[in-house]
Amino acid sequence: MKQINNICIGALMTLSAVTEADAQRYVKELTFPESADSITKIEMAGQLVANSQQKAWQQRELTAFLHFGINTFTDREWGDGKESPTLFNPDNLDTDQWVRVLKDAGFSMVILTAKHHDGFCLWPTATTGHSVKNSPWRDGKGDVVADLRQSCDKYGMKLGLYLSPWDRNAECYGDSPRYNDLFVAQLTELLTNYGKIDEVWFDGACGEGPNGKKQIYDWLRFRETMRRLQPEAVLAITGDDVRWVGNEGGRGRETEWSVTPLVPSIFSYADSINGALGINAMSHDLGSRSLIAKADKLYWWPSEVDVSIRPGWFWHENEHPHSVKRLAEIYLESVGRNSVLLLNVPPDNHGRIAEEDVTRLQDFHNWIQTNFRDNKTGISGTKINTVVLTEDLDHGQRVESFDVMGLVEGNWRKLTAGTTIGKKRIMMFDPVTVDDLRLDIISSRGKHHAAIKETFYVVMPDEQTEYRSGYPAVSEKPLANSVISGKKPSYTFVYEKPLTLTGFVYTPKVDSEAGYMYRYCVFVSNDGKNWTEVPVTGEFGNIEANPIPQQVIFDKSVSAAHIKIVCNEHTGRAFNPATNDITLLAPKR
Repeated sequence: MKQINNICIGALMTLSAVTEADAQRYVKELTFPESADSITKIEMAGQLVANSQQKAWQQRELTAFLHFGINTFTDREWGDGKESPTLFNPDNLDTDQWVRVLKDAGFSMVILTAKHHDGFCLWPTATTGHSVKNSPWRDGKGDVVADLRQSCDKYGMKLGLYLSPWDRNAECYGDSPRYNDLFVAQLTELLTNYGKIDEVWFDGACGEGPNGKKQIYDWLRFRETMRRLQPEAVLAITGDDVRWVGNEGGRGRETEWSVTPLVPSIFSYADSINGALGINAMSHDLGSRSLIAKADKLYWWPSEVDVSIRPGWFWHENEHPHSVKRLAEIYLESVGRNSVLLLNVPPDNHGRIAEEDVTRLQDFHNWIQTNFRDNKTGISGTKINTVVLTEDLDHGQRVESFDVMGLVEGNWRKLTAGTTIGKKRIMMFDPVTVDDLRLDIISSRGKHHAAIKETFYVVMPDEQTEYRSGYPAVSEKPLANSVISGKKPSYTFVYEKPLTLTGFVYTPKVDSEAGYMYRYCVFVSNDGKNWTEVPVTGEFGNIEANPIPQQVIFDKSVSAAHIKIVCNEHTGRAFNPATNDITLLAPKR
């Protein structure tokens, strides 16, 4: 339906009355009748709305992830499940500090990694010995989930829980029925013993068990367990309530639809239907007219943007938080693009949010409060560079394209233009002094309910140098460096004389279709003939979803004239190494 509807500043928040066509509502999902043509499908798409849990979730805007566990003490991103529970021993765990810091920074909910892929449980579960009950922390009587529950109650914060389906410690993993029973038992403990849970987070990570078989998850059983025990909670990522945005870089799509034919992976037929439609969670287009015309069913499945305040998801001593400027960009590209921001803030190995992260959160919050507080809507002759748009989601998400017009020196001028609006759309443009504003809806799926909600003059933070580790790059030039492609690609560097090396940085080519180095090993030599393997973790966990520079620091410095890094396993189909992928590190100055 092509249209141009003008909304001027004098009536910005007056939304149109419900028409007869608006009387029909489809809640959360709809199936098209076989007779539906493309026009009918688009009209129906405009009548799909959220259920009550999804609607409440979309109001939150800012939620926090707390990645904390055995990886915090091993300096890894993905543990292998072989870690001893005795490694978990924070000397000053303070969940009050976590919640207080996050609440002061404007967050409304925290989600704790109750169990990550390594299988270590932060509560004293009856299902495995790989938990806090066999750690020295509080003599095995501690319970991180219970502590956090009390802190959330104390400060009025909502609580969510991440429970990794992948478990690299469970001996029954890969024996699908047995492991699914164990997982449901763990989920039942968490959803029964810790009060009201508002979000349950399952990712889709999956591997082979000790028996060599790939685990087959019973997603519908997992969802039924959650629905029965916590009916008001939303099920995120591998669920049909909240959708993963498709990256871990803090970027929502410029065209972000909450209405999509993408089938949630919780359903067994998801891969076949999504494959036929040519889409997945990372696709650029998840809701266009052409895509809907090919679909048989639609879902209200809003986007959650998960990203970490640091390069990694778990706390690492040699990493530091992103600049306020980067966090401001993330805010604009997530909350400002019809998504909820899930910002990870990992507690350190003492059990507290690090002071530099606390400061960064405060600065980020101050930037939001300072720039989005002085609403200039209705003030004539005012200088602005930002508008906040919204749709009344009780009527669905309908706007497909729009122009924002400003009355400048007696003439209407286009200030900015965009596609989707949804819950919130923040649009920035060059500063201009306007006497009036107008929202022109160019295309909509039926009668729209959109408005300019607020206008501001926003100042982006000054560029700040990102913190880096204290290890400098090797300054010496190699005599030779080479890469070898093939089944096990490798990088080799040769120096004139032995150098002291502390580690290396692997910088993946972002958005590389060829894939990324996943598992690796490192060898050093002084003559190029006799090689010694360097003990390293040997795995870049989560590299495909989060292709950021990966730093590997050796347990002990090594002296070598030759260094070889071998890629034992990579993602993608045609990994193509280049010497500039690798930066060798020298000792701290």
